[in-house]
Amino acid sequence: MPQPNYYLAMPVHVASGVVFASPHSGRDYAESFLQKTILDAKAIRSSEDAFVDQLFACAPDHGCPFLHASAPRAFVDLNRNQTELDAAVIGDVTKSAYTPRVLSGLGVIPRVVSNGRAIYSGKLTMAEATHRLDTYWRPYHTRLDSLLCAARTKFGQSVLIDCHSMPREALEGTFRAGQKRPKIVLGDRFGASASHQIVNRIQDILTGAGFAVSRNMPFAGAYITQHYGCPSQNQHAVQIEIDRALYMDEETLMPHEGFAHLSDRLRLVVAQIAEIGCQNTQLAAE
Repeated sequence: MPQPNYYLAMPVHVASGVVFASPHSGRDYAESFLQKTILDAKAIRSSEDAFVDQLFACAPDHGCPFLHASAPRAFVDLNRNQTELDAAVIGDVTKSAYTPRVLSGLGVIPRVVSNGRAIYSGKLTMAEATHRLDTYWRPYHTRLDSLLCAARTKFGQSVLIDCHSMPREALEGTFRAGQKRPKIVLGDRFGASASHQIVNRIQDILTGAGFAVSRNMPFAGAYITQHYGCPSQNQHAVQIEIDRALYMDEETLMPHEGFAHLSDRLRLVVAQIAEIGCQNTQLAAE
């Protein structure tokens, strides 16, 4: 039976203009992919936003659609532009966007996982790369775009919450010793992808739930917030990065005793963020 292109959980009744999505939590590792990689079954998962789909699975309970990836990030990165092709891992690339992400091996078809570990011993064909884009990247973004369009039509505006997790080590180079480190980082591309009013409200919700929050440091958002965030068109996109140490052991890639507690806290957070979309509906009507 073939893998689904993505997973979509819809509420019984869409009651908010907020859409939750998780592009990096996919963990359907096809046997054909595992046979291609030189990494073991644990190392290949090191870039995965493990269990983020479970942490935000409550979104439909609060009237919000929840879209999340099926294919793993190491296979195809849904938070990259489809033009970010890496000639170092894909043969016959004739046109590519040589962004810093591509040069570091983290293009739409990644060359490496965390800590710069190579995924393959050789190159993939362009046909293989195109197949991954056609089968997973384009269907995910087509569906995400349709969800946001539907939200704007029904509620006057849409708010995309792009859900991620970050390794603990990602914060080490940004915050000095003794400086309080955030547990959650909000990314709005320094105000370009969402209105300050909406981001301020989300930050207030998170701090009210007891989370230490920073904004845009060290993660301001990548392709998804850049592409979908357009406040002037009443479409807002905010990236949420959660410290993995809150809920999982990064060595074993297993949830620890904090998982249930974090899930309970996020359920309250998701409920309040969902209300932002409901409030916007009333403002649009007025």
